[in-house]
This record gives sequence, C-alpha cells and structure tokens, in this order.
Amino acid sequence: MTDLDSDAAPAIVTKLSMQSVAETVAKLTALINARGMRLFAVIDQAEEARRVGLVLRETTLVIFGSPQAGTPVMDAVPLAALDLPLKVLIWADDDQTRVTYHAPDALAARHHLSADLAANIVGINALTDALVSQ
Repeated sequence: MTDLDSDAAPAIVTKLSMQSVAETVAKLTALINARGMRLFAVIDQAEEARRVGLVLRETTLVIFGSPQAGTPVMDAVPLAALDLPLKVLIWADDDQTRVTYHAPDALAARHHLSADLAANIVGINALTDALVSQ
C-alpha cells in the first residue's frame, strides 16, 4: 500500500493500468500524439537512478500538453506554469502499474482558474481513462 491509497492526498489521482510500465508509457505517448497534443518529455527516472548507481522502481514521468489550451491559463495566471505542461507519472508498485497525476480540479483551485480556463485542463481525466482501459 502507498500513501496515494489514503485520503491524505485528494488532489492526486491514481489509476491502475493492466499493462506494464513500458507498455503504458508507449500507449500514453501514442494517445498524446493521436490527439494532436505536444509531447514535451518522457523521463525514465529509474534509468537516471541507474546511471548514478542507484536503484529505483520503474518510474517514468510523461510531460505533455496543448499550447492552445495551456497558454491562456498561463497568461491569466503566470504561476500556473509551475504545473503546466501536464504531467503523468507511470510507476511500478509491486506487481501493479499505477498512473498518477494532479487532479485538474485541484490545479484549478490552486490557481483560482475561472471555469473557462479550468476546462482547458480537465481533458487529462479522459486521456488517462482511455490509457487504462483495455
């Protein structure tokens, strides 16, 4: 069990993928490309740990977004750029693959976004639903 299984972090969403970490990352990047979004970076944090002689469970951070959606948010609230582009963490938790990200409602509340601007970031829910579906 992890901290993310408790109610202590309601601003974090975690979903289970039935695929491996590598397969889930590949599927997410394909979904991002298919939806016309921009893939900014895929960071294999476990590989980076290995490079310095450390061991870390499979952990990959995918950074992506839509400049058309994110730019108005950052223009209205410059500090929103701390949370944009969007990020999804795909990680191994024993024999399960977890998909974790900041809840868009929490991001909207943190940055006091209007409903119109908040609508620009809620798509991450549907994207990750598609990711974890069979």
